[in-house]
Amino acid sequence: METNFRETLQADFDAFDISEELGFILEEPLTHLPDYYRVWLDLANNLTHLIESCKLRDLVHKMPVLSPHLLSSHRELRLAHLALGFISMGYVWQEGQHIPAKILPKALAWPYWQVSHRLGLPPILTYADSVLANWKLKDPSGDMEIENLDLIFSFPGGESCRGFFMVSLLVEMAASSGITGALEVMHGMKISDLIGIQKGLMKVTQSLKKMKETFKLMHNHVEPAAFHGTFRIFVSGWRDNPMLPRGLLYEGVSNEPILLSGGSAAQSSAIQCFDALLCIQHEGEAGAFLTRMRDYMPPAHRQVIETLSVCPSLRDFIMSCSSSDLCQAYNSCVSALVDLRNYHLNTVTKYVIVPGNRGRSMGCPLRGVGSALNGTGTGGSNLMVFLKSVRNTTKEALILERPTTSRENEM
Repeated sequence: METNFRETLQADFDAFDISEELGFILEEPLTHLPDYYRVWLDLANNLTHLIESCKLRDLVHKMPVLSPHLLSSHRELRLAHLALGFISMGYVWQEGQHIPAKILPKALAWPYWQVSHRLGLPPILTYADSVLANWKLKDPSGDMEIENLDLIFSFPGGESCRGFFMVSLLVEMAASSGITGALEVMHGMKISDLIGIQKGLMKVTQSLKKMKETFKLMHNHVEPAAFHGTFRIFVSGWRDNPMLPRGLLYEGVSNEPILLSGGSAAQSSAIQCFDALLCIQHEGEAGAFLTRMRDYMPPAHRQVIETLSVCPSLRDFIMSCSSSDLCQAYNSCVSALVDLRNYHLNTVTKYVIVPGNRGRSMGCPLRGVGSALNGTGTGGSNLMVFLKSVRNTTKEALILERPTTSRENEM
């Protein structure tokens, strides 16, 4: 029985492109491509200097149009998508928020479109790129801890840029055991294995608590002024962005500008998995935004969320069976997700809202995001409204103890 369960779980890991140790993180990302693509890696590896010296756009204009046909493996495609994504963001925002490029030159746009199509990702820097596939170990024999991790590519913002992506990566790593737990719950539901469901939920709860603890590292490694004033613009997209209201024209690809959202924590497959598992259904604009963010995830990861979403309702199942232990395990899990969302809300206030208000009150036009995106997420959402909405909807999923239970106890 145990062997069969293990085999079923392994089949899920394979089908959904999940690593048991790393969750949705890309294992051992490449840092080199065939020599033919050297110009891409040269630009991406020197991006911060090229942006700060305002030389990136000129060099992109001299780039040859390269065909992606020599990229064969999934990891090669992910590295190409990462490099082209970083170069594209740097190109668009090189001069700051008020002078974005409105056209992405063909030498960037056309291969980027082709690589994106092969991966099932959009041609913009996504969370799956900048967080899940943008890491390497300083000492290959060492552990995945913040001191031993480095970015493959970086933006202006120095240590705060590195810290932001690295802490996000470690939060995703903390989610890995919860993803396994979610799959265990799903299989437990199929055979009405109450103990298996409870154990799986406890695993998800512990994972969510670890994610929150790991998230706290952000305060040690990211300066609010550097994040808001320098780095944040480079992960901003061209949908619901007042600086590029019509979107971005991809030369050689489309005759009309294309609207795409920037990287956002809403593109984390892990959090959406936990929502799907716990039957937390976000309505209205928040729900529509989260559903749209699935288009920015690798297709296999999107599939996990969709698989969990169509399973019989875990919440209804728990409410229909009279196991207080199971109900408690579910509520603990929901509470841990509420806590994580509350913490995220407070962190966004510190890193986005407060510096934005301060900059506006001082009347200083920042080179970076400044006031234009002050209340808007990099993905294009109305930030605080969205975060409060998803937090409140999560809280509403808690199963309240039925009054009959307490009366029966009195008897």
